[in-house]
Amino acid sequence: MNTEPPWLRWARDLQALAQSGLAFSPNVFDRERFEAVRMIAAAMMAAGSGAPQTMIEDLFAGQTGYATPKIDVRGAAFDDRGRILMVRETLDHGRWTLPGGWADVNLTPAENAAKEMVEESGFTVAVTKLAAVWDRSAQGHPGGPFSCAKFFFLCDITGGEATTSIETSEIGFFAEHDLPEDVSLGRVLPAQLRRMFAHHKNRALPTDFE
Repeated sequence: MNTEPPWLRWARDLQALAQSGLAFSPNVFDRERFEAVRMIAAAMMAAGSGAPQTMIEDLFAGQTGYATPKIDVRGAAFDDRGRILMVRETLDHGRWTLPGGWADVNLTPAENAAKEMVEESGFTVAVTKLAAVWDRSAQGHPGGPFSCAKFFFLCDITGGEATTSIETSEIGFFAEHDLPEDVSLGRVLPAQLRRMFAHHKNRALPTDFE
């Protein structure tokens, strides 16, 4: 369910249109028009979000090439008691989430998930299943400046131990009926966590999408 305000979707659409136009148009007059569209998108997003317009302009100006969604990866690992591994972020007011983050280049989505798991929790894992590919907006996450696809992977813990990092302040395992209340909703939703439990219990479930 998309709960984002219309202005956010309009601003993202305009920014993507301007970015792709600037990437492919050789005509100097068209480029001026696309730059004007990008400024309108920045003004719209600044007015709606309350963020400084100059910050939004700089953010948009840093995006080049054909506009595509960002990729976020999340790993869901369980202990031998069936509890899910979560980390407390140092950002976002110290809320709990599944280990993960933006995908890095030159790594597959699964490799990114495994990398994030060890970096944020201290546990090494084997990635065993793509459980879900969800559009952030369609899932009802808080809105962001760019479109985003979120990849959720099931992982088996293979080694390591609970270890915090510069990104995490606490590592914990949680039962399905005892999930933390202070979840980082920009990263993961309670319904998504419950869905990971379902995939863990039944590995034959098909991959969720949309």
